Amino acid sequence: MEPENDAPRVLDARSLRGLAHPLRMQLLRALRQNGPATASKLAERLGESSGATSYHLRQLAEHGFIEDAPEHGKGRERWWRAAHMGVQFDDSLHKHPDPAVRGAADLFIHETANFHTQEVATYLGTTGDWSDEWNRSTDLSDMTLRLTPELALDLITKMHALVDSYQGEVPADGTPNAETVRVHTHLFPIHTD
Repeated sequence: MEPENDAPRVLDARSLRGLAHPLRMQLLRALRQNGPATASKLAERLGESSGATSYHLRQLAEHGFIEDAPEHGKGRERWWRAAHMGVQFDDSLHKHPDPAVRGAADLFIHETANFHTQEVATYLGTTGDWSDEWNRSTDLSDMTLRLTPELALDLITKMHALVDSYQGEVPADGTPNAETVRVHTHLFPIHTD
């Protein structure tokens, strides 16, 4: 069962500090991508102890990132699911007066970038597992433009709107050759000499 709320959770200083931990980010990502799970199942999947996953799952729940999934449990097992399908990072958190919040912002952004790199590397290492049709339907492009901040924001807004427009195109369960895909966008200025 997917989260009922598909709107992204907007991070504030408190919630950012509750999420900005490598294992918490991995746990939340696993619940979003693979669906509900117990602390033990997540520990096994991530190569962690169930004590560590239990602790960090409780922290995620305290900050509203995950919630109980009692329809999956039997007996004493506690199942968890993501409460939202994504988060929205506010760049003003990089300039927050509290250095702990600025540190959490830095950790969050770097962990996200590292995960994107891992996802691409995993795909590249498994291209032989995918059909020719899927391998032709992937994209690892990079482009260079000269833009103002306003034009860059306009481009980001249009790219997000385009990706969002595909939410209504979701193939029904059982549709042949339908797979979950990941879309990464990175737009940032560079210094040129």
